Amino acid sequence: MQTNSTDLLNIIIKNSPHLSWMRDNTIFITTHGSRAYGTNRPDSDWDYKGVCIPPKQYYLSNQHKFEQAILQNPDPDAVIYDLRKFMFLASQANPNVLEVLFTDPSDHILVSPVGQILLDNKEKFLSKRVKFTFQGYSYSQAKRMDLHRRYYLDPPKAPPTRKELGLPEQTLIPQDQLLATQAMIQKELDRLNFDFMENLDESNKIEIQNTMTEMLAEFKISKDDQWLSAAKKIGLDDNFIYLMQKEREYTGKKREWDHYQDWKKNRNAARAADEEKYGFDLKNAYQVYRLSVMSREMLETGKVLVKRPDREVLLEIRAGKWSYEQLMEAVDKENKKVDELYKTSNVLPNKPDLNAIDNLCMELIEKVAFK
Repeated sequence: MQTNSTDLLNIIIKNSPHLSWMRDNTIFITTHGSRAYGTNRPDSDWDYKGVCIPPKQYYLSNQHKFEQAILQNPDPDAVIYDLRKFMFLASQANPNVLEVLFTDPSDHILVSPVGQILLDNKEKFLSKRVKFTFQGYSYSQAKRMDLHRRYYLDPPKAPPTRKELGLPEQTLIPQDQLLATQAMIQKELDRLNFDFMENLDESNKIEIQNTMTEMLAEFKISKDDQWLSAAKKIGLDDNFIYLMQKEREYTGKKREWDHYQDWKKNRNAARAADEEKYGFDLKNAYQVYRLSVMSREMLETGKVLVKRPDREVLLEIRAGKWSYEQLMEAVDKENKKVDELYKTSNVLPNKPDLNAIDNLCMELIEKVAFK
């Protein structure tokens, strides 16, 4: 059942009495998720996201800290962000946060005068970064969907054994030596995989990582190839590398088996039934498509259409009316359009004006915390 803003804040404060200031300092709350997209079903959850501005002691004191308040089932699912965290994530084009600013007014359950100022400036947060965050999130969701699809089509049959990989019951490499060597290899891998990226913002990291992943795939350089190169770079001999490769193979297979068992045990029952019937996760599938389409729309029109104009198509996917192959073909077409639009479209700036966003942040904080 839908919750109003007063009840929602009362639940948060009941769970965390020290946050009683949120009653007066929350500036915006909106419905989020499938109900905001218009793709909800009768049994869909109610999700909410919002923004608050803590009192001045949270800015001037070292004893008070706040980033967000979270509610989960059996309470309504809700996240209320500190304004600073919210604006940072929105400026990075984080999909789950950026969408909040563009939900339909009919989905808003609290908009204070200060919250309205934030909404009036929502366009400031848009940039071409959406290509890497929305499309990147679509890629990650598709990867997870593919993994679960593989679990149905070709599930692991039994836990791996050291014997089947030609390994003795106990490793021949002492544990401390194994851990130290693994750390050295990882350090070299981090260096090879652009250690300089730690100073870049999230969208730039995603862009470079996606580009390098595509390049490595094109040249058929796998993660195993990268690991082998790093092992040789630090001077390990061939026999030691062989033993470590076998240990690494066993660890990987065991990790996959454990993940498969955990997935079987903890997956949502309704989604599991859909997966068994259709061979892939339908909720995951429609999100993969939605994110790719929204990425294309934003680069093409500069608009963030949270209330989905393609609602019927998304509901068809969610209902299992699209085959896996049909879905992935459509997603691939959207992603190709996104890649081209990123090069040719001038609808959005390459990055947001961070100084303007910073000034807005200070203005809003002063209006609430320092009034």
